[in-house]
Amino acid sequence: MSLPAREDGKASQSFRFDVSDRTLILAHLGFSFIALLLGAIAGLLQALQRTGFITLPGGIGYYQLLTIHGVMMALIFTTFFIFGFLYSGLAKTLGGTLLPSARLYGWIGYYMMVIGTLMGAWAILTNDASVLYTFYAPMKASPIFYIGLALVVVGSWLGSLAVFINYARWRKNHRDQASPLFAYMSVATMVLWDICTIGVAIEVVFQLIPWSLGWVDRINVELSRTYFWYFGHPLVYFWLLPAYIYWYVNIPHIIGGKIFSNSLPRVTFILFILYSIPVGFHHQLMEPGISNFWKFLQVVLTMTVVIPSLMTAYAIFATFELVGRKKGATGLFGWFRKLPWSDVRFFSTFLGMAFFIPAGAGGVVNASYQLNQVVHNTLWVTGHFHITIAAAVIMTFFAIAYWLVPALNGRTLTPAANRFGLIQSGLWGIGMFIMSTSMHIVGLLGEPRRTAYTVYNDHPVVAAWAGYRFFTGIGSILLFTSTVLFLAIVAYLWRWAPRSNQPVEYPIGQADDRHPQPPMILERWSLWVALTVLLVLIAYTMPVYDMIRHAPPGSPGIRSW
Repeated sequence: MSLPAREDGKASQSFRFDVSDRTLILAHLGFSFIALLLGAIAGLLQALQRTGFITLPGGIGYYQLLTIHGVMMALIFTTFFIFGFLYSGLAKTLGGTLLPSARLYGWIGYYMMVIGTLMGAWAILTNDASVLYTFYAPMKASPIFYIGLALVVVGSWLGSLAVFINYARWRKNHRDQASPLFAYMSVATMVLWDICTIGVAIEVVFQLIPWSLGWVDRINVELSRTYFWYFGHPLVYFWLLPAYIYWYVNIPHIIGGKIFSNSLPRVTFILFILYSIPVGFHHQLMEPGISNFWKFLQVVLTMTVVIPSLMTAYAIFATFELVGRKKGATGLFGWFRKLPWSDVRFFSTFLGMAFFIPAGAGGVVNASYQLNQVVHNTLWVTGHFHITIAAAVIMTFFAIAYWLVPALNGRTLTPAANRFGLIQSGLWGIGMFIMSTSMHIVGLLGEPRRTAYTVYNDHPVVAAWAGYRFFTGIGSILLFTSTVLFLAIVAYLWRWAPRSNQPVEYPIGQADDRHPQPPMILERWSLWVALTVLLVLIAYTMPVYDMIRHAPPGSPGIRSW
């Protein structure tokens, strides 16, 4: 198969990773897959217990499983996978290899995150940190858990330096050129991550660790939750932006097309940074003590995130249609049939895109004050969360892994592995549809989340939930089966797939030569970071000041498990 030119038009898609880069990237991916397996096992057991399929044996707690599931899937798997993916694209687009200094920071950050993960996992597995992945005060975990979280965050900051160093060196040598789109988006992702994690770092280092060590007796619960949600909502976009990178940059090459625009994706990523950080109060709409004005302001900013989301949808589906028309499609939707449905690199991604449509609509419901009162703390929120990260994001990560793992190891994505990947993706999609739909419906019927059981003395209202619980359990079984199949395919591609006799393909879409160079103002990161900080100060300064100035006596630690 002939391969189109690189994004800069100067080289083919064939690419051979530097051995040192390859080792660093594989280390991140390998650890992410271990976290995925642990999170999936815990998730299955927790879901089956919650839905009445099994009774957990003594010594294993529901909230313990729920915590390991959330931490491993939402925090650890995603973070390690994202860093591995971004490093690979930077090596491809910024000169063929990572700089030695960047690689050093990458390794230091990696080991800090691994050590932090092991500390946190140990605290959870010994039942000293069953505080869920949001670790809400006043539930009090072991200091080992909080110190581990701090190490993960600081390690990720060092890992982000690897991205910035490579980008800065490229910009120094290409002052009058727009940076490669993959690299630009990687920088945007790390800018968002580094700014939003400041909130959770303040919470953990200055509130939770001293409190858990007994240096202070009480904690300001409202302030700690505000710090968390300053981080918690941008975290969603930290998951989504790498998926968007794949949609914008890699998918066009895979389907035989070109990048729709070289400027629009950059604008969307800037808007995601500006609009997704100062919006945490829409997760706290039902909490007292926060002025309605500040909640309203952040809800407005939340709704503006719809703009770059719709821009992304327009660009991606325009790319699909242009490819279909180029292949001879006619009629209004004839192009749809021309897409490469038999290629798992596309199929898994498209399923994730399809799930993101109702996920985005559900996000609007959650951020609406009136509608939030209906769904707050119900399984609706859990269903929404799963079709956001566990469908749109993770299904895209599946697609990435299917070509990136063999590319790193000099192996090939065989037809058999591709077919099993299609089965695995379809199985995941079916399981997610069954489970998330049941959660959404039963949430509207009032079933709460974050509880091991909801019998309410066999109240008649609860009887209406039983059927949906059954389907939630079935969906969780299908999802776990799909996870095991995915990891088996990845293991095969990692170690046993046939070796390639030539440099492997790294799919980077080619920009259309007719597109003008993006405005250089988009490369002025000092401007965009300053605007983001300004929005954060406007949205948070007075509310946080009031929480500190009018602080209640605070709460002692509570161990609820």
